[in-house]
Amino acid sequence: MADEQVYGYERLENDLDRLAHRYSFIRRGSIGTSALGRQIPYLRLGEGPFRWHFNGACHANEWITSWLLMRFAEDYADSCSRQTRFWGKSASDLFSRCTLWIVPMLNPDGVELVRCGVGEGQPLERELRAWNRDSNRFHRWKANARGVDLNDQFPAHWETERQRRSIHAPGPRDYGGEGPLSEPEAQALAELTERADFHAVLALHTQGEEIYWNYRGYEPEESRMWADRMAASAGYRAVYLEGSDAGYKDWFIAQYRRPGFTVEAGWGHNPLPASEAEDIYDDIARLLAEALDCAPLD
Repeated sequence: MADEQVYGYERLENDLDRLAHRYSFIRRGSIGTSALGRQIPYLRLGEGPFRWHFNGACHANEWITSWLLMRFAEDYADSCSRQTRFWGKSASDLFSRCTLWIVPMLNPDGVELVRCGVGEGQPLERELRAWNRDSNRFHRWKANARGVDLNDQFPAHWETERQRRSIHAPGPRDYGGEGPLSEPEAQALAELTERADFHAVLALHTQGEEIYWNYRGYEPEESRMWADRMAASAGYRAVYLEGSDAGYKDWFIAQYRRPGFTVEAGWGHNPLPASEAEDIYDDIARLLAEALDCAPLD
């Protein structure tokens, strides 16, 4: 039975259609396809020279991040349309300074597993049930449909993270795949990043109310200051993180020497309940607005 509390793929597609129809300045498209062939959608808004990227639902049971990003996009677009203040900032100013690309659901196959389980006759049905200990309840599932953790997929000391995890077969979490960028979702995000040449990126996860901003000393000087600003806006903590590799922000920092952030939204045990979404959003919206405001003025 489908869990209608979960913000799933169909709701996401409907919301993207609705926003693109309501706001002519929103552009939507796809960065590629998932392991099971679902389109991985994006939306773009803004016309500024600074290119920001936000993404969510890299981990399947962190689907609430998709809702948070879509709610943020709608509120931001509404403020831009009406030329009003947006969490204490001029929406028009942010729009003219930043072009924002949002990939709200990087792992649509995984989210649908969390929402519905495995359908009879579905591709990989037998394997998925086995990887999930013969259960059709996937509430703890973080991986994609091939049992690969997408946030352990990036070529930033991938081998080190594989040894640290010591997970060598598909499963609900922590398996980094056969090699970096082996999964279509990770490939699509890396290709988008290279093509769009982002100046800064932010990956939204749950939970812990923390911001990770560094990676092996590759991060630029402004990263700590930006993280402190975002943390102060939301009441979160900016954390210097060690002993973690192969994540999207790790690869971005190492590859481009530009600011990259992982934000752990909310507090509790994953998956965070839908009943907490509004409270989490109140902090995350302020944090994301502050992130946009970090873009240089010139």
